[in-house]
Amino acid sequence: MAMGIVWSIAASNINGGAAWTTAYVKPFGTIFIKLLQMLAIPLIITSIISGIAGLRDINKLGRIGGRTLILFTVTCLTSTIIGVSLATAFKPGTAIPEQTKTALMHSYQEKTSGLIETAQGNTTNAMHMITEMVPNNIFYAMSNNGLMLQVVIFAILFGIALTKVNTSKSEIVVQLIDGLNETFMQLVMLVMVIAPVGVFALIASISFDVHVFLSLLYYMLTVIAGLAVILFILYPLIIKLFSAITYKKFFKTMQPVFLMAFSTSSSAATLPVTMDKVANGFNIKKEISDFVLSLGTTINMDGTALYQSIAAVFIAQATGMELTTGQLIIIALTATLSAVGAAGIPGAGMITLIIVLDAVEIPIEAIALIMAPDRLLDMFRTVINVAGDACGAIAVFGMEKKD
Repeated sequence: MAMGIVWSIAASNINGGAAWTTAYVKPFGTIFIKLLQMLAIPLIITSIISGIAGLRDINKLGRIGGRTLILFTVTCLTSTIIGVSLATAFKPGTAIPEQTKTALMHSYQEKTSGLIETAQGNTTNAMHMITEMVPNNIFYAMSNNGLMLQVVIFAILFGIALTKVNTSKSEIVVQLIDGLNETFMQLVMLVMVIAPVGVFALIASISFDVHVFLSLLYYMLTVIAGLAVILFILYPLIIKLFSAITYKKFFKTMQPVFLMAFSTSSSAATLPVTMDKVANGFNIKKEISDFVLSLGTTINMDGTALYQSIAAVFIAQATGMELTTGQLIIIALTATLSAVGAAGIPGAGMITLIIVLDAVEIPIEAIALIMAPDRLLDMFRTVINVAGDACGAIAVFGMEKKD
């Protein structure tokens, strides 16, 4: 009886503490993310325009852009292959208890329905995706995090147009853009003053169901193992191949960026810090690093691609579905393409995962099985997404130096 009273008091204190944290601590983290996201769009626009205008050479721009796209495509596809291979080898979907499946499907039924409606409300064929890349209202695109690619397209076209304008006239615009870019970077430095408070608030306000996590531990470890392969094997190979930067220096320089990515779960919110560390920490030309990082934040999602490929195979295994080699290939290709369309904001990968499941007719309602640990895994995969962008900037700069 006495022990029961003690446990009741302890539980009420824990619940009360969680409620207090949500009410009074989490808002500081939310404010911090909003400030960073506020600066992400202006930084992308001014950085890309300034970089392209600084090159003054369309051929060079085409070469840098082509190398960036090829590198990002190769790393993203490699990530999905790693994910499919690990999920097929370790079979995490067979380890989840039947009782847990039922509980998860019931607990997340409402949230699952909302995500499915959101995903199915958008046409997902190839031509629609290409059409959606082109903005019809740049101000609307700037106010919508899910339309970051449209912002990038506008900035690239504006920068190219600026190189065609007579220097006597374009110089005024270039100086204005450069001045705005420097101003936004100074704003980033001001926001970073409250970074310790913001990061602490974000991490402190995260809550998890321990019992569910233990049931899904094998699945989570499979995802984390795949992310580790990318971070500690794939990226070091790329950096060693194209630059003289040691991986020890890469980790030391990128530590603040990784912490920011982990706590915010947003590559877009982390972008201002990434730009600063990559350009200054690795002595990379700003026009190259800013261009590659801005593009990478939009289309380079290695962590998300790996996560989606493992999640798709896991759900198929958990629902008793046998996947053929052809279906595994479709998962890898679809996860690569859908990762490109994932917005750099928390939880966006869950919506694009529905596209992957639908491609091989895996029951999309079963995404409820992976929703519980998604917030934590989102933090890990955002670190990989950001690391991939930095790795890409280093590699492209290395290629340009050799030329």
